[in-house]
Amino acid sequence: MTTRSSILVLYTGGTIGMIQNAETGALQPFNFDKIYDQIPVLNRIGCDLKFHSFDPLIDSSNMHPDFWVKLVEIIDKEYHNYDGFVILHGSDTMAYTASALSFMLENLNKPVILTGSQLPLGMIRTDGRENFITAIEIAASKKNGLPIIPEVAIYFENKLLRGNRTSKMNAENFNAFFSGNYPPLAEVGVHIKYNSNYIRKANSKPLIIHTNLNNKVAILKLFPGISQMTVQAILKIPGLKAVILESFGAGNAPTDKWFLKELNDAIQDGIILVNVTQCKEGSVEIGKYETSMNLGKIGVIGGYDITTESAIAKLMYLLGNNFTLTKTKKLLQTSLRGELTI
Repeated sequence: MTTRSSILVLYTGGTIGMIQNAETGALQPFNFDKIYDQIPVLNRIGCDLKFHSFDPLIDSSNMHPDFWVKLVEIIDKEYHNYDGFVILHGSDTMAYTASALSFMLENLNKPVILTGSQLPLGMIRTDGRENFITAIEIAASKKNGLPIIPEVAIYFENKLLRGNRTSKMNAENFNAFFSGNYPPLAEVGVHIKYNSNYIRKANSKPLIIHTNLNNKVAILKLFPGISQMTVQAILKIPGLKAVILESFGAGNAPTDKWFLKELNDAIQDGIILVNVTQCKEGSVEIGKYETSMNLGKIGVIGGYDITTESAIAKLMYLLGNNFTLTKTKKLLQTSLRGELTI
């Protein structure tokens, strides 16, 4: 006799959980007590579902590290009561949340699947219904008694992607997310095809949660004609600990003396600078071109192929742990949760 899986569904807010009011036509949060009326097929999915809706619900544009802590604390509290977790989340900041959770949940051995939709669950053509059902099926899936996906992932429009490898790429199409530097963990059609070679392996270590995050970070996106005043405005932020330098191509940046001096001064003041490419595919290779060689000389850290979303989350996690500057820099160039390729 096969034991039924139990899944905890956490609704944070966002488009997927909205339904149209029959009288006013306005969108309002869906009552998940009636989820089986809205999606009757859930009765046949073969697992037990429990729901937790946050109060108040938040639009994902208002997502904040404090909310990530709430999510992690619930997962920690319920970790031994459920086989997996599905988080319903607005798509705009989903990649940031997925990245953050991957670092905050050390030794994760169970699925934490984020999903959402471009159209509300209550609309006829919603993509939310399929996303929701499949996310639950994936979270409940096991092989030889062990979860198939023991990591944080995003399921959207027929693809399961590693959470800390994703970026939202489209505000219009149902296929909203993109993972340019890492293959899908699973592809969904008539069957769910798991790409086992790319899925992190389960371990027997106990879950460790990290709830101390330091958000004294910033992003400096380079563009042709960027001024010294603009660069200074970012690098001189009071209390700043780290900056993601979104560079061109394979990690290239202007060679102007004033620019390099501003970066060097920041590094000498103890600010960590991480070089992340603006491209959605490819990797930073400091020194490949002359325009990036100087960055390496002054101590800018190469971020390899990490996404900006993941780099922000990783910095908050590392800074929150109060590691030494040397160890923090080392860990930034180490794959901790499969977030980058060395």
